[in-house]
Amino acid sequence: MILYPLPGSRDYQERLYPDPALLDPATRAKLKLETYEDVIAHFTKTSLDEDGIQIEPGSLTVTKGAGATGYMVGFRALPAFAQQAEHFAAMHVAMLDAKHSGLALDGCDACRETPAWNPMAGFPVNRSDGPSEWLPCLPVGMPIANHRAVTLMHYPPIIAYRTANYLNNMTLRRWAQILQCAGIGSPERYHAILDVNPIAAPGSGESEYPNDYFPINLTSMFFDDDSRGLTYVRSMLELMLNPPSNAENPLTLPLLVCGSPLYDPQAPGWFRTRYKDHLPKDANGSPTVNVLQAGFIRVLPDSPKRTPYLIANHMIAAGVTGQCTSTPGKIPDIRMYEAQDLSAASFLGLCADAAARGEEVDPGEAIRTASQRWFGPDPVDPNKGPVPASDKDRLTICALAQMDLCFNPKTISPTYTYEQALERCQSKGGPDFSPCFGCA
Repeated sequence: MILYPLPGSRDYQERLYPDPALLDPATRAKLKLETYEDVIAHFTKTSLDEDGIQIEPGSLTVTKGAGATGYMVGFRALPAFAQQAEHFAAMHVAMLDAKHSGLALDGCDACRETPAWNPMAGFPVNRSDGPSEWLPCLPVGMPIANHRAVTLMHYPPIIAYRTANYLNNMTLRRWAQILQCAGIGSPERYHAILDVNPIAAPGSGESEYPNDYFPINLTSMFFDDDSRGLTYVRSMLELMLNPPSNAENPLTLPLLVCGSPLYDPQAPGWFRTRYKDHLPKDANGSPTVNVLQAGFIRVLPDSPKRTPYLIANHMIAAGVTGQCTSTPGKIPDIRMYEAQDLSAASFLGLCADAAARGEEVDPGEAIRTASQRWFGPDPVDPNKGPVPASDKDRLTICALAQMDLCFNPKTISPTYTYEQALERCQSKGGPDFSPCFGCA
């Protein structure tokens, strides 16, 4: 039996998880999340599933101690998963302690004392999320022991909090599809996400509208400020990038930094300011964070391992700003978006393959290999766009583009499934499988 207390007092522990009273009523009823014990058990089981750790059915328990004593988590792992379960317990406790998730709460408390906290409180800022609400939101319910990469993003959409599911939103559903299309085995192992602003707020495909009140310096002031000990982002990165399962890897897990000047630039913007001494420079000597730029950083100056990184688009950017243009080899053309996103996913797979062999990955070589698959000849002809060598890969780009171009605003989801989009591309895309044949 794996049995361990969560760190800190009960009041502290309850701040780390969504408040059952603030959940969507339908979610609360469907998942039976009436108490904090229910909520903690739900997210713990979700993480175990994402990590692929099998436990005895019905063995997961969360119990509340007497008085102010906190919560105890317990479960029985199947024998083949015993060591992984031990790693899971150690990571679960470490991620939630005062030196990691506790720093997010400290940053939120500091931010609440300033006008920066939810300046549009009480007013709607988009069409779908109701009056603006900000809530501390930690990365719970995702893989924490067997993950193969960490993805750095902007902030979690409020729907992630309200539905008690960090992974069930349009952004991450699309990313799961991209991973599958790139041939990534066990794509759930690539769902470990860290936000530079650990605050749930209105968003999910709408964060670059006038409701965006998370500038880059919000992270620097409240979640990455050495002078006040508010170092949540780097402290959590250092832990998440090198879990016990990665002990034999000469490098940390790869870091995917998502965002671009065209859409949701906050995560790479913070990354650029924090690691400016590690990054390549442009002709003016300015540090760059260009999409598909790869290299190494050290998360902290004394980090024992280097971290391979890749700059990528925000995972929903193609669906929000992608379009068919007369220059398919330039952003914002949807074909370029799809090729870039598929290259990013393939990069992570190549990093995982190198780690499995006990080798150090060369980030530059990995992204060159990935890009050659999805773009074809280098450099890309702006008048032709990505031209993968494989018919299957060209069809993949077309189908993903159709899903991103054809969107149902009522259901907030693609009009077509991936299988339907494939059929449309085969029948309407012509010999080059162009996705630009409309949505009807």
